Amino acid sequence: MNQLEQLKKFTTVVADTGDFQSIKAYTPRDATTNPSLILKAVQKDEYKPLLAKAVRDNPDASTGDVIDHLLIAFGGEILKIVSGRVSTEIDARLSFDTDGSVAKARELIHLYETAGFDRERVLIKMPATWEGIRAAEILEKECIHCNMTLLFSLSQAIACAEAGAQLISPFVGRIFDWYKKSTGIDYVGADDPGVQSVKRIYNYYRKFGYKTEVMGASFRNTGQILELAGCDLLTISPELLQQLADSDAPVGRKLSADAAPAASMVKMSLDEKAFRFMLNEDQMATEKLSEGIRAFCADSGKLKQIISAMR
Repeated sequence: MNQLEQLKKFTTVVADTGDFQSIKAYTPRDATTNPSLILKAVQKDEYKPLLAKAVRDNPDASTGDVIDHLLIAFGGEILKIVSGRVSTEIDARLSFDTDGSVAKARELIHLYETAGFDRERVLIKMPATWEGIRAAEILEKECIHCNMTLLFSLSQAIACAEAGAQLISPFVGRIFDWYKKSTGIDYVGADDPGVQSVKRIYNYYRKFGYKTEVMGASFRNTGQILELAGCDLLTISPELLQQLADSDAPVGRKLSADAAPAASMVKMSLDEKAFRFMLNEDQMATEKLSEGIRAFCADSGKLKQIISAMR
């Protein structure tokens, strides 16, 4: 049995891609997308017809609305392949706009439901800013479930859980990148700061009984993935899924809800002031959150340019 099949015994495997062929090949339960992945996908010949159709079918729509239709087109095709859920990201320019995030999430869910897909199969992705977390709190009460992304710190994770968010996506690889650049150390295994961050969040959630799911994301190597075997979900790129499929080395459980109560942690409750202060004190999380929002905005901008050139 290869490592991918072994991992699936402990953890729900999610495909981190907009590439349908990759999703079919690795049979994940769920799939996640983001502006960068969609931008990458629409530049492949096999996916250009989806982009052309979104532009053609919405001649009078704004470029932003065309992107929404494109996101639903990709998400709908993915939902025909996976048995579970797809994550669809709202425009990163709404990262600090609670009302705008709520309105956009409702629009996307309406488009999915109009296309015949149940909202229970869709997760709306938004950055784990204070405003994004407040939006998730509103949306979850409407059974619009949220995947809180660009998450780099325990403070973000605690606020998301207290808001009742369905799922969080802590970014293992980007945390690793920051510490490697800062210290010059090429961390491996359990010493990896990104791995340690997810373990800490997972144990906190399970120790104190939060229902929010933890989905490790943004991996740089299979070692990071294997150190988190047992996490609720792991979203993995096609390249790393293939590496796992190519190896028969044994995989053991690293995280367990049964072991979490023994973790040495104190429960915290964060209001806005405490949240912003804790996040500000974490230089890595502050820098990576800001950088991630800018990057997603840039890729959305490139997608808009492609659409504008087609009209």
